[in-house]
Amino acid sequence: MAALGGLALAWAAEPAAAQGKLEAQYEATLAGIPVGKGAWNIEIQDDVFAAAASGGTSGLLKSFAGGSGTGASQGRVVNGALVATGYQASTTTSKKTEEIRITLDKGNVKEFGIVPEPPVDPDRIVVTDAHRRGVWDPMTASLVRVAGTGEVLSADACHGSAAVFDGRMRYELKLDFKRMETVKAEKGYHGPVVVCSLYFVPIAGYIPDRPVIKYLAAQRNIEVAFAPVAGTRILVPFWLKVPTPLGPAMLEATSFITTAQPPRVAKTQ
Repeated sequence: MAALGGLALAWAAEPAAAQGKLEAQYEATLAGIPVGKGAWNIEIQDDVFAAAASGGTSGLLKSFAGGSGTGASQGRVVNGALVATGYQASTTTSKKTEEIRITLDKGNVKEFGIVPEPPVDPDRIVVTDAHRRGVWDPMTASLVRVAGTGEVLSADACHGSAAVFDGRMRYELKLDFKRMETVKAEKGYHGPVVVCSLYFVPIAGYIPDRPVIKYLAAQRNIEVAFAPVAGTRILVPFWLKVPTPLGPAMLEATSFITTAQPPRVAKTQ
């Protein structure tokens, strides 16, 4: 679940349009076997936004590798652009609980911390101050903005790249257009999605010899499908597919309920 969640992405701090809300439920599977469930709520208003996710292992995986986690980001909408000010994440396993907090100012990390503080590993590539400037937190980086006034679901959604700092690692996520599809959640959204190829490029904060890093960086078959948040030009992952030696890992929405929100009445005196 952590690997799949860490690949959520987005970029382009373009003006956000109108206001919208998303309430979604997801299921994670490995080779078709359920291994986890989660929820994702997003609300975009005229001057602030917030996103929060939670999830945990389920089924057979829970019996021998149970775990759960939460993540959230919040910020301001400045001239229509989503500008994150804070990110928090917590993960719990049978061995430990870890909390990450990041404070941002206009895309630059002002403060961050991990509790408990992880031990220093001499093999880990050092994250410098320069690596923490001009970045997205992982949660805000999941909100893909499609610029312009044309069709939201188009090949343009799969252009560009995102610089992400998750409190430990700095990496790039890049997209290429793949195809258009139609999806149908068990509850909620039924309609088109844009499917993009996803490429993971580690920059710093990782151990080069770690097998999972090598594997993800070498992959050319990771795909993500984006669906729109009603009333906005924001897209959110509907499903994510990652090939693994054990079979395809997939995170897919089972419920995807999104509604446009009416603009709030401006206060007058």
